[in-house]
Amino acid sequence: MTKPEPQWYDDVVIPALIRSARRTYAGAIHRALVEAGCDDMPRNGPFVVGAIARNGSGLGDIIATMGLSKQRGGQLVDTLVARGYLERATDPDDRRRLTVTLTERGRLAAASGRSAVEAVDADLVARVGVDAIAHMRRTLAALIDAGVDYDQ
Repeated sequence: MTKPEPQWYDDVVIPALIRSARRTYAGAIHRALVEAGCDDMPRNGPFVVGAIARNGSGLGDIIATMGLSKQRGGQLVDTLVARGYLERATDPDDRRRLTVTLTERGRLAAASGRSAVEAVDADLVARVGVDAIAHMRRTLAALIDAGVDYDQ
């Protein structure tokens, strides 16, 4: 049995690989947003508008997932509102709460970002196959689950 050829990534630590892989998605999303006329999207903005568009996630959950402080999360939301991606309104059921929804521009940005992610995903499937993607997803999920033990 022959030993596989060494690959460039064999000696790169996993956190560096994950960071570089994230840049692939970030670059594709950024280009798609620029093409859609959403070139003023703040950093972390695509994650927020994407999460709201995908499943209507609440801002508290989104900000917690991103690991932002409430203050930093509030600043991000303020910027998204000011730039026309989100709209704030008083919750009709609880006047103490605010609701946040996507504007038409926010929906455009979310759709553009989603299309960019889907294009990268399709390219990745073409490069390594569906089984490798499924294995990568399981591996990343295991890493995320393990992180619960290290976060505390």
